Amino acid sequence: MKTKTKLGIGVIGCGNISMTYLRNAALFGAVELKACADISADMSALRAKEYGIRALDVDTLLADPEIDLVLNLTIPAVHYDVTLSALSAGKHVFTEKPLATSAADGRKLVAEAKRRGLLLGSAPDTFLGAAGRRARRLMDKGAIGRPVTGTAFMMGRGMEHWHPNPQFYYQAGGGPVFDMGPYYLTMLVNLLGPVKSVMALATKGQEERRITAEGPFQNTTFTVGTPTNVLSLLEFHSGATVNFGASWDVFRHSNHPIELHGTEGSLRLPDPDTFGGTVSLSERGAEWVNFESEGELYGARNWPYAAPDRANYRMLGVADLVRALADGRAPRASGDLALHVLEIMEAILASGESRGAVAIAGSVVQPPLLDEDEARSLLA
Repeated sequence: MKTKTKLGIGVIGCGNISMTYLRNAALFGAVELKACADISADMSALRAKEYGIRALDVDTLLADPEIDLVLNLTIPAVHYDVTLSALSAGKHVFTEKPLATSAADGRKLVAEAKRRGLLLGSAPDTFLGAAGRRARRLMDKGAIGRPVTGTAFMMGRGMEHWHPNPQFYYQAGGGPVFDMGPYYLTMLVNLLGPVKSVMALATKGQEERRITAEGPFQNTTFTVGTPTNVLSLLEFHSGATVNFGASWDVFRHSNHPIELHGTEGSLRLPDPDTFGGTVSLSERGAEWVNFESEGELYGARNWPYAAPDRANYRMLGVADLVRALADGRAPRASGDLALHVLEIMEAILASGESRGAVAIAGSVVQPPLLDEDEARSLLA
């Protein structure tokens, strides 16, 4: 079969995150939006009108021969079902994070894609942004020597002060590790390689939370059903150890999102939930040298659209997957990488319950660096 120069994209899930993907699709040369579907016909009709594509029901979209790749932007609880349906229909898939809500389901998806000869990719693709590429180049050239230790902190007050219906974030399958962990853990695996084992302590700051955001549930309370404060220790196959903290019980803090320390220096990274930000390097204790990403590829502030204060190039991972298909290689933001991250997150929560070390069942190959020439060649 002759490889297409452009792959037809069908989006399933037309909520808030879809607007970023749909808008960013125009940046990339090898993807073409064809159709969208949602459990709400009104939502899919709205997105279809905004972006000049067809609104279909899910079954019709999956059967459409113009759709080569399904972009799964549904809620996490149905990621597995939607991705499996798309693979069964013979479509390549790129899904929002997490790959699935359990590692067992994640393994089934990876195996099914391999069995069918289809490509499976997953968010986050933020590590392919300007800051992630800069950090990877510095690590690869030995800027901090052999990595020894580090810290990664995702800390805040949770969702109930801004989200009108935040209860689901605080139940099993949610919590700060599953919600935000993929950004931090994917970046760490990109820089340090796979994780070997984890140890963790998990607690809840509050048994009940009060919703203060405007909406139908304002000033009501709900019961917290999953840990909201998790401190973990990650042991990498390389020998490096990193303390990863994920909490929704913190009002204010001064921890950097990620710091890595090696035999020759230290590296500081910005929030891995954005594609840009400042990377800083200290060589053997010298003053920090800052590498700004504002003028770099996939580093300029472009989001939110009206008053941009951060870099958001979601769809970059999809563009890389399309290139991977043409090149006969694995995508960088692959199902295998997302599965490894899912296994780490599951192990962190299991360790939080058992209070013992948990070995990570699988492993993964560090994705190859996205060099600047290839990164530029993905643009339209």
